[in-house]
Amino acid sequence: MRLRYYVMAAPIPSFYLNCHPVLKKIHQNPPLKISKFPLKPVETPSLREICKRGSVNEAFQSLTDLFANQSPSQFSLDEAYSSVLELCGSKKALSEGQQVHAHMITSNALFNSVFLSTRLVFMYGKCGCLVDAEKLFDGMPHKTIFTWNAMIGAYVTNGEPLGSLELYREMRVSGIPLDACTFPCILKACGLLKDRRCGAEVHGLAIKEGYVSIVFVANSIVGMYTKCNDLNGARQLFDRMPEKEDVVSWNSMISAYSSNGQSIEALRLFGEMQKASLAPNTYTFVAALQACEDSSFIKQGMFIHATVLKSSYYINVFVANALIAMYARFGKMGEAANIFYNMDDWDTISWNSMLSGFVQNGLYHEALQFYHEMRDAGQKPDLVAVISIIAASARSGNTLNGMQIHAYAMKNGLDSDLQVGNSLVDMYAKFCSMKYMDCIFDKMPDKDVVSWTTIIAGHAQNGSHSRALELFREVQLEGIDLDVMMISSILLACSGLKLISSVKEIHSYIIRKGLSDLVLQNGIVDVYGECGNVDYAARMFELIEFKDVVSWTSMISCYVHNGLANEALELFHLMKETGVEPDSISLVSILSAAASLSALKKGKEIHGFLIRKGFVLEGSLASTLVDMYARCGTLEKSRNVFNFIRNKDLVLWTSMINAYGMHGCGRAAIDLFRRMEDESIAPDHIAFVAVLYACSHSGLMNEGRRFLESMKYEYQLEPWPEHYVCLVDLLGRANHLEEAYQFVKGMEVEPTAEVWCALLGACQIHSNKELGEIAAQKLLEMDPENPGNYVLVSNVYAAERRWKDVEEVRMRMKASGLKKNPGCSWIEVGNKVHTFMARDKSHPQSYEIYSKLSQITEKLAKEGGYVAQTKFVLHNAKEEEKVQMLYGHSERLAIAYGMLTTPEGASLRITKNLRVCGDCHNFCKLISKFFERELVMRDANRFHHFKGGVCSCGDVW
Repeated sequence: MRLRYYVMAAPIPSFYLNCHPVLKKIHQNPPLKISKFPLKPVETPSLREICKRGSVNEAFQSLTDLFANQSPSQFSLDEAYSSVLELCGSKKALSEGQQVHAHMITSNALFNSVFLSTRLVFMYGKCGCLVDAEKLFDGMPHKTIFTWNAMIGAYVTNGEPLGSLELYREMRVSGIPLDACTFPCILKACGLLKDRRCGAEVHGLAIKEGYVSIVFVANSIVGMYTKCNDLNGARQLFDRMPEKEDVVSWNSMISAYSSNGQSIEALRLFGEMQKASLAPNTYTFVAALQACEDSSFIKQGMFIHATVLKSSYYINVFVANALIAMYARFGKMGEAANIFYNMDDWDTISWNSMLSGFVQNGLYHEALQFYHEMRDAGQKPDLVAVISIIAASARSGNTLNGMQIHAYAMKNGLDSDLQVGNSLVDMYAKFCSMKYMDCIFDKMPDKDVVSWTTIIAGHAQNGSHSRALELFREVQLEGIDLDVMMISSILLACSGLKLISSVKEIHSYIIRKGLSDLVLQNGIVDVYGECGNVDYAARMFELIEFKDVVSWTSMISCYVHNGLANEALELFHLMKETGVEPDSISLVSILSAAASLSALKKGKEIHGFLIRKGFVLEGSLASTLVDMYARCGTLEKSRNVFNFIRNKDLVLWTSMINAYGMHGCGRAAIDLFRRMEDESIAPDHIAFVAVLYACSHSGLMNEGRRFLESMKYEYQLEPWPEHYVCLVDLLGRANHLEEAYQFVKGMEVEPTAEVWCALLGACQIHSNKELGEIAAQKLLEMDPENPGNYVLVSNVYAAERRWKDVEEVRMRMKASGLKKNPGCSWIEVGNKVHTFMARDKSHPQSYEIYSKLSQITEKLAKEGGYVAQTKFVLHNAKEEEKVQMLYGHSERLAIAYGMLTTPEGASLRITKNLRVCGDCHNFCKLISKFFERELVMRDANRFHHFKGGVCSCGDVW
């Protein structure tokens, strides 16, 4: 319709602005630019049509033209103002709405117009001005049901559902009749408050008043029940609907099932909807796609995707976003990317869905690349994007990117957000930047239990165990309830400090609070094991009713950690018998057990198991396998596994370098280290420990010096005590004792007990009494609780025949309640590991073992000229007793048993927990020559390969 009108508009009197309660605060806004003088007639489109286009400026111009070209008597003021107010409300154009309100007052359009006043209430409610809506509502002398509905809707729209219910009760008390439009708002308020009782009451009223048969009322009731988590009630009402031709009804139920985790029901209902020949809309597709919550629903998800492609919704941004999120949940980021890049336009959710998808699927580098692409496209990251990028930076170890996104968050005022703060604390914890981590935490304006858990975990995981416990005490003083994650972090700190008393205290707290879920039970087993309390760990393990793979792994790790490798292997066998499938972590633990026993057959069995089960050889599993074969004495198999792995990480390179080192292949270790550098893999502290260890055991003194220099100046890595120990040991073995001593005195940090121990060991080998005395005193001063230190000092004195000093050291050791670790050797024969102590007679075949050992010794004496070197017996005893002591050493018993039970010429693998003595070392060389047996022995220092009368160590160990 096209209209011709003339109008003259008057300005708004200033006194009216000053006295009107709503307009007091907006009098400074510019009034509508409406001409005071009539213009010549012009033809304009209908104002209603213009408002439907959605342009506020165009609508205002049209309203101006309407008043300029027509007199109010020639058109409907109600219709004109109503259309513009409705547009202002939908666009949340408050300022423009206030100007219309002002013009309505000056044109006297509001006088006795309940309709326009109601429209104003509606507009203010939609624009978020609840106070102004209330003032208008309360000032109206007459109200219709539409007015009440507008005010009830304003409360709901602005997150004040209680206000809606209060107004509803006022209506009921005043006897104001409800209409169909009242019910959706009231029911929505009940849903927001999860007030099912009130919702059921409104449902009853809808039945009584006969409105329940109206589709949108019925849909609102269904929605209320779903919001109140009464899906059965919602479904019963849905099923009783006589005709289900309204797609909103289906959407309500599908969305309810989807959001409540009942995916199968949601997808079943989606299928029924299609069978009923109802066309899905945007909301249907989004709800159905959200129901495909993991990769087990991939077929259903792809079917829905195909349905979307056949419909007209494939270009809809909401549906496309839901598809991206679904494929991200499936781990199919390629498909998600295809959808993203084929979209005509992207909104913030599109970008965020891709970002979070990359992060959730561990594709951190891709997430960072996508973030830069997002910035290049002019998309400004919001809160959700910032959190995703912080997580990607943290998990990829990209410190530079992490600090850049931190700076962006600060610049845009996002760093004060609680979630961002927690994410930043976690990020700097993963970067090992304790200073930044503490700074972020201290500056956080608000902290929740996640904040405290994150900072405690950060300190615990970075070895700052004491600080973690201090923060835990602060949490207790704050009265914050502890959750499972925080307790797990505290247990980690306790295990690091070996504070068994604190562990028991926390264990008691867990029991008192009834927090003993499986995660904490497994954690308790683990921490008791780390603290060396195997009995407590075993008891806790037995008390776990439903053990998962983590429970078994925790107990296996406990045994391995405490030197009970046989028990670990037995438990692993029992675990498989109970039907619990080992995971990669349990296999790493059990491979460590096989390695500690040098149980090659067991190790091969486990290797075969992981191949049969399809485990991918990568990460810790690959490096542990390399280490296992190396510690079982088969360097060639270690090398084969290493060469088989395509994607070698730093840990794998380090494991292979260490394998070469323990077998005395120093040159090979250095060559591999150089290869690693050529592959652009930067060594860390542990890699340098491995290569320095290799130099030490191969006498490569100059190379060792160069590596320490390279570490400090080329890689800017501050040496650890372990690096200094390696260099002191290297200099000491080369008999550069004075240089070693000067190096220790000139260290930039205080020398540790291990450094003095290395120097003392070298002094014992080269009989340097003066330096040995200094090192012995320093060692006992610095670490008086280590029984091994007393034994070493005692042996040094015994070698010098200082028996009084030996007795004094042994008395000090006894007074401290310390005991020497007895010598122990073991050998794997058949499928069993046999253990022997010095002069052990507990073995079932003890008689045969000693007889065999006597025959071996006799042959070596006759043919090889073997004579027992009693100088290696560091006891004040007669010569005959010393000879018998040497004959009873545990490694000889293990060798004798091996030769008794294996075919002639078969190689033997023996492991000893202490350093092999010089006489037994010579004994092994003679066996390898005169019995033509290859012996592979691992002692506390290194591997010895005896073949043809020669040892791989070159008699230096």
